[in-house]
Amino acid sequence: MAHYAFLDSNNIVTEVIVGKNEGEEGIDWEQHYGKFRGQTCKRTSYNTYGGVHANGGTPYRKNYAGIGYTYDASRDAFIPPKPFASWLLNEISCYWEAPTPIPTEAGKFYRWDEEQLAWVKL
Repeated sequence: MAHYAFLDSNNIVTEVIVGKNEGEEGIDWEQHYGKFRGQTCKRTSYNTYGGVHANGGTPYRKNYAGIGYTYDASRDAFIPPKPFASWLLNEISCYWEAPTPIPTEAGKFYRWDEEQLAWVKL
């Protein structure tokens, strides 16, 4: 089974459905579902995260689409909402990253503080 994301006029994902595999019954299901709903429809892969396929297959559109994600046609990628104004888009994974890496001190937990632009120990 394949998954499909419906986009609004701003290319924001409004819904993700389970549908038929691309090419099944000789039909382009992206086109079919999009025409049926009157929205742009893009296939998304449940197993693709950060441009990597979890099962070793071919990654598809960088990330599995979620409601609120943006479809970027120039990258052919689904990009999650930006969590903080200071975060930067990783062009390879199409995920947002903090301007400084999270500390890796064993047994410690951190949260991002946008005012300080730093990781704060919990």
